[in-house]
Amino acid sequence: MLRIPVHGVHDLAGHALAARWAYHAAMSSTLAPFSHSRRLSVGDHLRHWRQLRRLSQQDLALDAELSTRHLSCVETGKASPSRELVLRLCERLAVPLRERNAWLVAAGYAPMYREHALDDPAMLAARQAVQHLLDRHEPWPAVAFDRHWNLVLSNRMVAPLLAGVDPGLLQGPVNLLRISLHPGGLAPRILNLDQWREHLFERLRLQVRQTGDAALADLLAELQAYPGQAEGQGTRLDGEHRGVLMPFLVQTPLGLLNLVSTTTVFGSPVDITLQELALETFFPGDDATAEVLRALAAQTP
Repeated sequence: MLRIPVHGVHDLAGHALAARWAYHAAMSSTLAPFSHSRRLSVGDHLRHWRQLRRLSQQDLALDAELSTRHLSCVETGKASPSRELVLRLCERLAVPLRERNAWLVAAGYAPMYREHALDDPAMLAARQAVQHLLDRHEPWPAVAFDRHWNLVLSNRMVAPLLAGVDPGLLQGPVNLLRISLHPGGLAPRILNLDQWREHLFERLRLQVRQTGDAALADLLAELQAYPGQAEGQGTRLDGEHRGVLMPFLVQTPLGLLNLVSTTTVFGSPVDITLQELALETFFPGDDATAEVLRALAAQTP
């Protein structure tokens, strides 16, 4: 198993967004990441997330079952919302748990959702459950990562595939996107690199749109500056299903591996850490890859 120190997990938020919000977020490019320092009131939060979800005051008021006038007064600070209304608006806007706590504090209420680092004793059962899921996925590789795509846990099939990666990229926190796309990482070995880059960029752009996280926006800009494949040298694989499955063809010390990647998130956690955790699991795309991975599992302690 790749031995990376467990650390606090942040947000991979917005997974529960309705399809129309996710679509508009992916298509829009007019809303920049929102600075937490500018959120001075619950009205600031409300306005930001309503605009991010591309909803009018009338649309949101109808969905939240209150008058447009009352919603406008809350947004402008002329009315103070009840705790129940704050939570109802957050629910309608699919606001991540971390941000819901910020709304509650801004409105003068205590935070509702707990947050424990994954190595906290209170999270022992959850951490063991996540590790069990990763281990049971063997002999195929699987990782768990936080909202900034930093590696949190993995199964033992991951480390052998990273042989030859620049050691600097394996110093914590280990960022999976940098490992994938950095010239010192896996990028030179990925035969469908441009296709893989497009897939990751689309996911990251959507995540930035959904969360307004400036750190993710900076990460996206950094990754986009990394070189892609020379013109005419890239391979484009069939079998891509946006948001569900993505093919990944990579040259490793074990030979050429044809993998398929898919992502899993937790459906209804009450802890911020678990809501912000995602699992990336890989499956063999052909019999030859399956045979190589089974042989590797038999050899890996």
